[in-house]
Amino acid sequence: MRYSLHPLFRLPRKQKRTIQLVVDAVLIASSFLLAMLLRLESWTPLAEARTWLALLLLIPLSLAIYVRLGFYRAVIRYLGPKAIRAVIIGVVISALSLALASYLFALGIPRSVPFIYAMLALLTIGGVRFGLRAIYLRSQIRHKPRVVIYGAGSAGRQLAVSLSHGQEYLPIAFVDDALGLQNTFIEGLKVYPPRQLGYLADTYGAERVLLAMPSVARSRRREILAELEPQGFPVQTIPGVADMVTGRARISEVRDVAVEDLLGRDPVPPNPTLMEANIRGKVVLVSGAGGSIGSELCRQIMRHCPSLLLLLDISEFALYRIEQDLKRIAAEEGLTVRVEALLGSVQHRERLTTVLTSYEVQTVYHAAAYKHVPMVEHNVVEGVQNNVFGTLSTAHAAMEAGVETFVLVSTDKAVRPTNVMGTTKRLAELICQAFARHQSATRFCMVRFGNVLGSSGSVVPLFRGQIQAGGPITVTHPDITRFFMTIPEAAQLVIQAGAMARGGDVFVLDMGEPVRIAELARQMVRLSGLKVRDERNPDGDIAIAYSGLRPGEKLFEELLVGEDVAPTSHPRIMTAQEVFWEWSRLEGFLDQLFDACRNFHHDGIRRLLQEAPTAYRPQDDIVDLVWLQKRRGKASIPQAPAAVTPLRPVLERHK
Repeated sequence: MRYSLHPLFRLPRKQKRTIQLVVDAVLIASSFLLAMLLRLESWTPLAEARTWLALLLLIPLSLAIYVRLGFYRAVIRYLGPKAIRAVIIGVVISALSLALASYLFALGIPRSVPFIYAMLALLTIGGVRFGLRAIYLRSQIRHKPRVVIYGAGSAGRQLAVSLSHGQEYLPIAFVDDALGLQNTFIEGLKVYPPRQLGYLADTYGAERVLLAMPSVARSRRREILAELEPQGFPVQTIPGVADMVTGRARISEVRDVAVEDLLGRDPVPPNPTLMEANIRGKVVLVSGAGGSIGSELCRQIMRHCPSLLLLLDISEFALYRIEQDLKRIAAEEGLTVRVEALLGSVQHRERLTTVLTSYEVQTVYHAAAYKHVPMVEHNVVEGVQNNVFGTLSTAHAAMEAGVETFVLVSTDKAVRPTNVMGTTKRLAELICQAFARHQSATRFCMVRFGNVLGSSGSVVPLFRGQIQAGGPITVTHPDITRFFMTIPEAAQLVIQAGAMARGGDVFVLDMGEPVRIAELARQMVRLSGLKVRDERNPDGDIAIAYSGLRPGEKLFEELLVGEDVAPTSHPRIMTAQEVFWEWSRLEGFLDQLFDACRNFHHDGIRRLLQEAPTAYRPQDDIVDLVWLQKRRGKASIPQAPAAVTPLRPVLERHK
C-alpha cells in the first residue's frame, strides 16, 4: 500500500487540489443521492428533474464553502483536530444550504434528507481524508525507530506532535517522575513512571529516550541521566530554550546529550555591573580572538556594547571566522558595535604599540597563547617565545599606550607545573604581577581556570568521534582527572574578574569537582546505548584503551599555588596571594631566557624554567623535536649571529 500511494503523495500541490475537488464533487453527489434513496426507499425520485437541480446547486455551493474554509490548503498527511472541526463545519453548512435551496426553489426535498446527507457526507468526505492520512502514517511507522519522551510538559507535548508528523522517530509513550501525570494520556500517549522503561522496551520496542526538559536545571538533568544510564538506552535531548526562542534550532532537532549535562554544573547568572565595567562605551582589544576562549570573549564583549571591539590574531582563518560570526550575531540581535579584525603576532611589540595607541585602547584581554601541552613540549622555543615573550610584548605595549586594564587569561596548568606550557603561563603571570607592582597606570590581573568544554583539543568531541567509529576510546591513564567549565561561563567569569581587579590580582575560578576522564568516557558510551567492553564484559561494544601519560601531562590539576585564598563578591571567583619577583629581578631572568631561546639551548631553557618561582618539576626528559634531531646528529642547529637580536628591545626597562 505504501508504494501504491507514494506517487500520489508526491504530486504537486496544484494537482492534489484538483484531485480533491473532483473527488469531493463525486462524494457530495453520492452522499446526496444515497440520502434520497434511504429516505424515499425508491429509485423513482432519482429520475426526477428536481433531484438533479438540487444536486447542481449543491455541488458548486458546497465546494465553494470548502474552499472558503481552507479544505484544500491543509496537507492530508498532517491533518489534526482543526481539520476535523473544519470538515464538520463545512458539512453542516452544506446541509443547511441544501435545505435552504429546497425551500427557496420549491424543490420538494424531504426535510430529513439534509440531515441524512450531512451524516453521509461527514463519513465520506472526512473518512477519505483521514483514511489516507492513516495509510500514510502506517506506512511510515514501519520504518521509524520507536522512542520514549522523558518529560510530559509543554516541550514534551510539542515534541510528540512534531515527531508524529516527521520522518525520524515514532513516539510511543511519555515517562515522567511527576506522580500527577503518571497513567494519564497526553497527545494520545500514556505517561509512565521512569522505572517502567524496561517494560516499554520489551512490550512496545522502545529503542531510545528523548529528553524533553530544556529548561530544567543542569544538576537535575544530571540526576535524570544517572537514572537512565544503567538501563542501556541511547539518550538524546532537544535544544535549549534559548536556541529555540532565538530561532537557531527547532524542537524536533534531536541532539546527542551535551557533556555539560553529564557534569551537571549550574551556571551562576552574571553580574551586569561587573560585565559592563570594563566594556560598555570603551575600546576593547582581545588577543587570540580566534581561539576557543578568545572568540567567546568577543561574543560576550560585543553584547555589552563597547564603542569598538578589536580582534587580534596571527591566524588569518581563525580571525576571519570570528569576524564573520560576530557579524552574524550583530545582524540577528540588532547590535551596532564596530568590529575590526587585525592580523598580528603578540610577539611583535611595535605592531602592538601602534595598534593600542592608534585606537586608544582602554581594555585588553590577553588570551593569545599556545595551550596544547604535548605540542609545546615538542616545540619548546616557540612555546616560550609566544607565551612568555608574547605576554611581555603585549604588556609593555599596553603600558606604553596607557591601557587602563590588562586581563591575562591563565590556566590551572600554571600551578606546580610539570610541563613547559604550564610553566610559561606561570611566567606570564609573574610578568603581569611584576608590572602591577612596577607601575600603577595600567591595572594588571590574571584569571586562572581549568579545561573548557568544546575547546580545540577537548576530549569530548574526540570521544564522540571514537564512539561513532566503533572505538576504542583512548584515555591516557585510568586515574587522570580534570576540572571542566563551559566556554561561555569561563568567558563571563573572566570579564567579571577583570572588573574586580585592583592591580596584580590572581583570580581563581571555582571549577567545581574534578572529573575522572575514564568515567566520563564510560558515561558517554552508555548514554549512546552501547556497553563498555572490558574484562567484566568481554562482549561489550566499545573498549577503553589506556595510552599512558603524554610528555608533561599530570594526573591531577590544581588551581592554587599556596593556601592564601580569599573570596570575592562573586561566588565563583576567588583571589589568591602568591609569590612573585620584582621587575628588577625578573628582567635579568628574562634576558637569560631570551638568549637561551635564541640559541636553541634547550638544556639552558629547562634549567632557567626550574630556577624561576614557578615550582616547575619536569617528569620527563626533553622531547623538543628540534633538540632530539640535533642529538641524533642528523642536523646541526646554527646559532643566531650575535648582532641579530629581534626580541632584545622587549627586555628594555619600561620607563
